[in-house]
Amino acid sequence: MRKVLVITYYWPPTGGSGVQRWLKFAKYLPTEGWQPVIYTPSNPEQLAVDESLLEEVPSTVEVLKRPIREPYAIYHKLTGRDSEKGAGVNPINSQKKSRKQKLMLWVRSNFFVPDPRAGWVKPSVKFLKEYLREHPVDVIVTTGPPQSVHLIGRNLKRATGVPWVADFRDPWTKMFYFKDLPLLPWVRRRHFRLEKSVLDEASAIVSVTPRVRADFASMTSTPVHLITNGYDEQDFATPLPERTDGKFRVVHTGLFASDGNPVELWNALARLCSESEDFASRLEIRLAGKVDPEIVEAITDAGLGDKLILLGYLPHPESVTELRQADVILLPLRHGPEYSKVYPGKIFECMAAADGRALPAPPQSSRTPVVLGIGPTGSAAAELLRSTGTGTMFDWDSDPSGFIRDIFNEGFSHNFADGHSEQCEKSSVAAYSRKALSARMAALLQEL
Repeated sequence: MRKVLVITYYWPPTGGSGVQRWLKFAKYLPTEGWQPVIYTPSNPEQLAVDESLLEEVPSTVEVLKRPIREPYAIYHKLTGRDSEKGAGVNPINSQKKSRKQKLMLWVRSNFFVPDPRAGWVKPSVKFLKEYLREHPVDVIVTTGPPQSVHLIGRNLKRATGVPWVADFRDPWTKMFYFKDLPLLPWVRRRHFRLEKSVLDEASAIVSVTPRVRADFASMTSTPVHLITNGYDEQDFATPLPERTDGKFRVVHTGLFASDGNPVELWNALARLCSESEDFASRLEIRLAGKVDPEIVEAITDAGLGDKLILLGYLPHPESVTELRQADVILLPLRHGPEYSKVYPGKIFECMAAADGRALPAPPQSSRTPVVLGIGPTGSAAAELLRSTGTGTMFDWDSDPSGFIRDIFNEGFSHNFADGHSEQCEKSSVAAYSRKALSARMAALLQEL
């Protein structure tokens, strides 16, 4: 059995599909002949932690934990993240901020490069160099963000010569919020230099979307591979009874940031309520996870406050159940041209829920949810929904009333105005299962 050292900030992860990425690889890589060793902080700053996910990881997976010193506790206390607008799910955005928030964001951006976890790099390299002398591995993998973990991998490769894979769950300087960082010119240049050194010195680069892969490939001669995020078939293995409550559920799970607020959707739902007493009596807007206050305010302002159910953070199995029992699964992208290149991590579970044929436990009803995306119709996420026949994307200022009305009246039959086939092949979604993706990752590790 070969060994791979995985350096990650999130262990156990939050419920999001992206940060679950290496937990799922750790679950399935041993069946492909690779034994992961996880290195992670013992005291990370996270929005939420789902300890139940660790039950999926084989007991043979070794986990190394070392303390990290980071400024987020002080930052959150001073900015009042949980109480002020513009400082919730995604404090680095273009939303209006108080003077205090602007000052703290400036300090965070210019004193901690590439991110507030940068202080973990030097002690981690020292510890892991000593560990690897006694416990050699075949490959090192760093998965970010935070991008500072890639500096650990770079320095370990310099010191040991062990092949190193830099796994980018998100871009670095082309991340959608990078432009909103109030960076001094020399700090901005340093980001580009650090990014370039990681790309050039890695043995291989991994990206999770085709467009980001193309961006990285244009910046380096290092091989850049595409291994997306995905869904775990076992998360969908429990049969669900057919719903009998008669409600029309619009469901969102995970982080719901203010810079992804689909205002036109709320207005469309309000219009449908005014047109139909039946729709008004049956509509439920179910939000599971961390929700910025601007989202709740917009729903209330649209007159839908009595339709809103805030479920709070749910364990991952319950979150998946919400998707499977939805009528409409909401997938809003965030504003900004950079975001059109990425896949939201949750998109794969949304697609799996919307295509029951790809699951080990198909829904009892012939009716499955539809994914309603809000964002650029030419985005990578829009292309993925179209290609799998699991949903469609509406622009931010488009009116989805007709689409929602049709789903409410008739259900979703995979018919699209753009002529997409009424049926999609099962493999089009199954290709994104965690098992299939783990086999691809194992093949890359084997090459190295």
